[in-house]
Amino acid sequence: MRLVLFQPDIPQNAGTLLRLCACLGVPVEVVEPCGFLWDDRRLRRAGMDYLEGVELTRHVSWQAFRQMQAGRAGRLVLLTAHGDTPYADFAFAADDALLLGRESAGAPPEVHAAADARLRIPLRPGRRSLNVAVAGAMALGEALRQTDGFPGEET
Repeated sequence: MRLVLFQPDIPQNAGTLLRLCACLGVPVEVVEPCGFLWDDRRLRRAGMDYLEGVELTRHVSWQAFRQMQAGRAGRLVLLTAHGDTPYADFAFAADDALLLGRESAGAPPEVHAAADARLRIPLRPGRRSLNVAVAGAMALGEALRQTDGFPGEET
């Protein structure tokens, strides 16, 4: 399981997701360009001291990410308000890459076209979307639950 951030706009959301993945042992990939300068000061407020513990790969572009993705097993699973399938109805696999779009604009058509699945989180009528970090945490939690991918408890 991997979490992929497509051109994140808000450093606090990126930091929150990096912290989440550090705690759960899930690798993170960031597709640039970001909407902020990627530096420790901007990410540390939400990521705190967990940032050193995350397995992080940065890609200079969507094309660079796609080239790396082509050599891997697993599906590209996009979380989007325009998804076909509710995320809790989807059968996740341990080698899936969960992709989150930009906070400001979601994912562009070429990202939608590349996705093997497009999932949505059901919301009440009239509500557009959740915060990207909240949506990522919900979907990643469900994916790890289904695949028995949560880290073991230390005794």
